[in-house]
Amino acid sequence: MVKKPLFLLIAGIYALQLSAQSSQTNALGTWNVLHVRYLINDKWNVFFEPQLRSLRFYDDFHYHEVKGGANYRIDKNFSIGFGIGHYDTYQEGGNFVTPKQNDELRTWLHLTMQQQLQRFRFEHRYRAEQRFANGNYRNRFRYRVQVSAPLNRAQTGVGALSAIAWNEIFFTNKEPYFERNRVFAGMGYEFSRQLSLQMGWLYQFDYRLTDEIGRNFLQITLQTTL
Repeated sequence: MVKKPLFLLIAGIYALQLSAQSSQTNALGTWNVLHVRYLINDKWNVFFEPQLRSLRFYDDFHYHEVKGGANYRIDKNFSIGFGIGHYDTYQEGGNFVTPKQNDELRTWLHLTMQQQLQRFRFEHRYRAEQRFANGNYRNRFRYRVQVSAPLNRAQTGVGALSAIAWNEIFFTNKEPYFERNRVFAGMGYEFSRQLSLQMGWLYQFDYRLTDEIGRNFLQITLQTTL
């Protein structure tokens, strides 16, 4: 029951990659995430997350980041957290081409709220970032709304295959204010209480003063809880 939806998702992503491979701008890149979480108690957890991205299908690697932080669960529907990370962006046209476009240290605070409506689970995340890059300081604010629903059973849990979609907007306190938008559609599968996998299509739109750039990515996220 699980194999067929996963196969259809992989086949769809492969078809998208084939149709876009002739264009550098529209090529399907990769967005690889490992999220490790350690539960201290029923209120506190800490996390560690490296990411690796490429502009073409596992080629032209141009970005990596590593970050970590902590979350505090206020109740079953509300949590707050903070984090710190280091982010490197390289030039296009190869793998980790120097000089770097951006070398950034970032801290942030966030609030997460969850809602359950029958089979559908909604998550709202509000994040305020403090960005230190190339000798400059900038603020950035992000809002993400996510909805997920199990496909092969009534509730989420071990063995559940879920459909997942989210949209995230990025904006600043300086003109032109709107900075970026990300849209994701995919599936997630929970192998055990300690291990889950999420995979799907992510589209990122960046607004710049001189151009407009959109990118397609295959995003794969492996999540593990200790």
